[in-house]
Amino acid sequence: MSAVEKKLLVIDVDAGVDDAVALMMALRAPNVEVLGITCCFGNTSVENVCKNVLRVLQKCNSLQIPVYRGASSPFLNNLKSTCYFGKDGLGDIPDPGAPGLDKLQQEHAVPAMIRTISQLPGQVTLVATAPLTNLALAVKMNPSFPKKIKNLFMIGGNMNSRGNMETCSEFNFAADPEAAYIVLNEYICPTYIATWEFVCNYTLPWEFYEQWTSQNSKKARFLKEINAYTVAYLKKNVQKSTTMFWTPGYMPCDCFAIAAALDEAFITKAIVCAVSVELAGFYTRGMMVLDIDDNLQKTNKVSIIMECDAEKFKALLIDSLK
Repeated sequence: MSAVEKKLLVIDVDAGVDDAVALMMALRAPNVEVLGITCCFGNTSVENVCKNVLRVLQKCNSLQIPVYRGASSPFLNNLKSTCYFGKDGLGDIPDPGAPGLDKLQQEHAVPAMIRTISQLPGQVTLVATAPLTNLALAVKMNPSFPKKIKNLFMIGGNMNSRGNMETCSEFNFAADPEAAYIVLNEYICPTYIATWEFVCNYTLPWEFYEQWTSQNSKKARFLKEINAYTVAYLKKNVQKSTTMFWTPGYMPCDCFAIAAALDEAFITKAIVCAVSVELAGFYTRGMMVLDIDDNLQKTNKVSIIMECDAEKFKALLIDSLK
């Protein structure tokens, strides 16, 4: 298969456990070439993110893929913390055999992202599963950069004012609202967004989770180990609450963006509209605003994913650990 026929990806991550699974999905796909992985703060420090990506690539025998260190803090430097995946992002499981940071590329993530995609204009899909700081910096460094992207898939934002970090905002957008605002207002490439409420509609039953992670493979054992912290947290705290609006189960959030990038037929329903991000609200800072009635009169619209092929998603997840 030639490079033209392959799906070419650049993936921007803040590697917690769900980013790790998303990477394994992409690396397992037969018609995909990952040109590079850029790292951003988010689930943990950018240094830990870089280490985590290298660990995943080692488990997938893919250390030849270049990894780049990117933004270490948001535009306004009001760094928000989360230990949802453990302090190090991968369940705080020691790994003495993990690759060192000497395996990183010397080039910074932002110019590397611009260079990689600009060399193949209109051919590379960008997938963002992290706060959007690297992407915002890229368009500020090179305003024509978005024109060179084939399409952009991201996990982030919300569509019904429900939040998981602040009252009305999703983590990736709340972590750097200014970056999210810049990307949603300055990226003119075809853009697809998997929101917080969308992924909550597709929680995986715990029975499926056990089947998925009990496969006899190195990657399955790795995932079960690094995910033990989060699974215990979910079962003990979050999903015993009677106020939650989703069905109890496991949510590999970042994997939805990768699944859509791998096969757009995965998306079975979407709405197209302009969007922006609230920057000033006390309760709503970082909230994504959907302009359903076109009041903003913006020319660039995005596709908000509403429904997906759940069985195809499960099949991709199972295959990712083989």
